[in-house]
Amino acid sequence: MNFHHISVLLNECIDGLQIKKDGIYVDGTMGGAGHSEAICKRLSEKGRFIGIDQDINAIKASEIKLNKYKNVVLVHDNFSNIKTILKKLEVDFIDGMLLDLGVSSHQLDKPDRGFSYMQNAPLDMRMNQDQSFSAKDVVNNYSKNRLEEIIKNYGEERWAKRIAEFIVKERSKKTIETTYELVDIIKKAIPLGARRDGPHPAKRTFQAIRIEVNGELEILKQSILDIVDSLASKGRLCIITFHSLEDRIVKQTFKQLENPCTCPPEFPVCVCGKKRKVKIITRKPILPKKTEIEINPRARSAKLRIIEKL
Repeated sequence: MNFHHISVLLNECIDGLQIKKDGIYVDGTMGGAGHSEAICKRLSEKGRFIGIDQDINAIKASEIKLNKYKNVVLVHDNFSNIKTILKKLEVDFIDGMLLDLGVSSHQLDKPDRGFSYMQNAPLDMRMNQDQSFSAKDVVNNYSKNRLEEIIKNYGEERWAKRIAEFIVKERSKKTIETTYELVDIIKKAIPLGARRDGPHPAKRTFQAIRIEVNGELEILKQSILDIVDSLASKGRLCIITFHSLEDRIVKQTFKQLENPCTCPPEFPVCVCGKKRKVKIITRKPILPKKTEIEINPRARSAKLRIIEKL
């Protein structure tokens, strides 16, 4: 199976994990297994690797790519279920975990997945194809106000209200079935002058709908808390984000874990009793180098943040 994906910030992630050769490491978003294989290469026969992905195609491709390594377990699930996954595998603590929150190149480039506004396909955008809820449901069934809300908040789209209005108007005539039908609606909604500059006019709306379909932001904060609970002392968590909403959640959650005190600033000593759980390794996010962006333009907006369990 050809599951093409260029791993973003690969060396920076591997360095950030500070891999111990006998440790237990988890890739929560395997994709094309680029990061996963780099981790496996650094583990001894006593080390253990757990790969998680909600896309069954990623699991199948990773089985082939990682079959030469020992002590590898692949799990078809969402990383938000990390505690349940580790319990089933009888793993108490892990030494490190990686999350790459971007959509894989395979998902974007495979037309029938419906992620891309550059290729015509059925409206889908499900990372886990076992779930029934898809982009078609969002576009055709959500109220005008709810559509505006997700396009504005998740896509940070200034024309969210007009796009929602145009979607509702068009779907009253017929069900919106394909990506190109949606792209045409978005283009009609955004004034010509606003479409001349910047990214593709459908980019932000497609991002918003994808986030909604897969519940990406809803699960992120609690997932981070659960992962930190699952880390051994000195264990590290590396997270790559690709847009400001994700990065904001990661940044704020890391800060809360490092400084959880809720006492008023005027208190001379802490009385709330909340203890810090992590040390932030990256005060500023690690960004891809110019050379990486030239090779892989999709890396342009990537940011890597790292914490270490105390």
